[in-house]
Amino acid sequence: MSAEQRRAGPGMGPGSKRGSGHGGFGGAMGGGEKAQDFKKTIFTLANYLKPYKTSIFIVIFFALFSTIFSIVGPKLLGKATTKLAEGLFAWYAHTGLLTDFRYIGRIIIILIILYIISSVCSYIQGYIMAGVSMNVSYKLRKNISEKMNRIPLNYYDTRTHGEVLSRITNDVDLINQTLSQSMTQIITSVTTIVGVLVMMLSISWQMTITALLVIPLSLGIVSVVIKKSQGFFKDQQKYLGEINGHVEEMYGGHNIVQAFNGEQESIEIFEKVNDKLYHSAWKSQFVSSIMMPVMAFVGNLGYVVVSILGGYLAAKRLVGIGDIQAFIQYMRSFTQPLGQLAAISNTLQSTAAAAERVFAFLDEAEEIPETQTPVQVQDFRGSVVFENVSFGYIKDKTIIHNFSATIRAGQRVAIVGPTGAGKTTIMKLLMRFYDIDKGKITIDGHNIYDFTRNDLRAMFGMVLQDTWLYNASIKDNIRYGTPGATDKQVIEAAKAAHCDEFIRALPNGSNMILNEEASNISQGQKQLLTIARVILADPKILILDEATSSVDTRTEILIQKAMDNLMKNRTSFVIAHRLSTVRDSELILVIKDGDIIEQGNHGQLLARNGFYAELYTSQFAED
Repeated sequence: MSAEQRRAGPGMGPGSKRGSGHGGFGGAMGGGEKAQDFKKTIFTLANYLKPYKTSIFIVIFFALFSTIFSIVGPKLLGKATTKLAEGLFAWYAHTGLLTDFRYIGRIIIILIILYIISSVCSYIQGYIMAGVSMNVSYKLRKNISEKMNRIPLNYYDTRTHGEVLSRITNDVDLINQTLSQSMTQIITSVTTIVGVLVMMLSISWQMTITALLVIPLSLGIVSVVIKKSQGFFKDQQKYLGEINGHVEEMYGGHNIVQAFNGEQESIEIFEKVNDKLYHSAWKSQFVSSIMMPVMAFVGNLGYVVVSILGGYLAAKRLVGIGDIQAFIQYMRSFTQPLGQLAAISNTLQSTAAAAERVFAFLDEAEEIPETQTPVQVQDFRGSVVFENVSFGYIKDKTIIHNFSATIRAGQRVAIVGPTGAGKTTIMKLLMRFYDIDKGKITIDGHNIYDFTRNDLRAMFGMVLQDTWLYNASIKDNIRYGTPGATDKQVIEAAKAAHCDEFIRALPNGSNMILNEEASNISQGQKQLLTIARVILADPKILILDEATSSVDTRTEILIQKAMDNLMKNRTSFVIAHRLSTVRDSELILVIKDGDIIEQGNHGQLLARNGFYAELYTSQFAED
């Protein structure tokens, strides 16, 4: 994670949005999915392979030799078999001829050498191609990771967490597997088909034609079985998705299900979907399972026909006994690469689709380029001015209209208004998470676009409504964003945030490891830790966004005290629905529909008896 993301605060960076979307198996389960522009995608992927063209040439060279050496083997073995058969026939006929074991021995030695060379070649090409594929995968992941920090936040607003993550996990993994396995398989399969066909023709063209007649029959059976099973597999995936979604929902809301006595209904839904899954899975597995026995039957039928024809040709002295044995071996070797090529063709389509998604992400529009002459503020004060700012997340749909406000250095400013008024959006514009459409924002008289994003966001510290803690010790969570802080500084920040007392009461104190969801501490304690983190970072400008909205009154008082310590001598923006937390603010900006409709301190706004007074009265009518 980049420095600017750490400064920006958790929840604001790429991927902070929760969602399921296309996560999990989004990329890897793309069997049958096709790229919209296959040629362009393959060409782009080839550009990633260009730096490794020498390695790929070596891989092709070794793959060819490995295949050729393995193809020659059955022919030589057939010669040895023929020579042995001739010796046996001679002995049976009492001609006195003996088998030439020296000849057979030489062939066996040659075979051993050939198979060893073939294995070594296969190992070398596999080793080199694995390195190439891992280098390409590394480069793709690196490019995606860097791209994530350059894409505007509105990209992540329109896509789920899982959809973005699937690019760097499932899609890149699929590309990696294809490069490391399928590329060499294509080379070896094509070479094997051509080489075996040549060797079969060299033995007998009649037997070759007979063997080839079996292939259309095999392909016809495969196509019928695949067509029949596709519908069942489609239903299986559909019901599998439904049952997984149901289990996930019920597990995630387990307490609610029990509270509303929904266990029985949940079980009934599960059993209904599970029954459909059972029948579709059974049918799909059964139909697909009969493919191999039928293919084996057809293959064996072909062997029988070839053996009969071979016996006839051997009797006519047109082929040797060993040639028949070699030919049957070649028949087995011929059908296997055909199946591999069929499987690879589907894999290539899925890989192209995955690569297309990756390249589409890498081609996304990026944030406005950084200024080449950034401003460096020596004597920072913290004054902020909004001048006629307008902004919309979607073009032609403005939500911030001609917003203007002047905030003095060190002033505590509250921003209040109904949900959706644009309060948080204004702070995002201030930190350049989004770029304004019109107007200008200045800090100490300098346009925010005159700073680099890192320098700008380094001025800010944020405490958000949604706390973010990660799987590490409490000490490390407080130190997040300020990695050079000492343990003593961490303890001082914890004391200032009023969380030192509860930290010392925990097992292992500040060394206690927070679990993945930080569920081993309360929501209020999480918030105090995030405040301690910001205190330790010592930012110039502070943003508190609904920091006390999800805690109880007692914890709110503690958090308020911690925030009071935090806001001393700092320009502070407080976004709140609870107006009790903003009464002491020096300036209150009341926003409605993206416009400032009122501004002043608490007493002045109440005296006007306007929108703020209405909001305040509705919250404290009992007082």
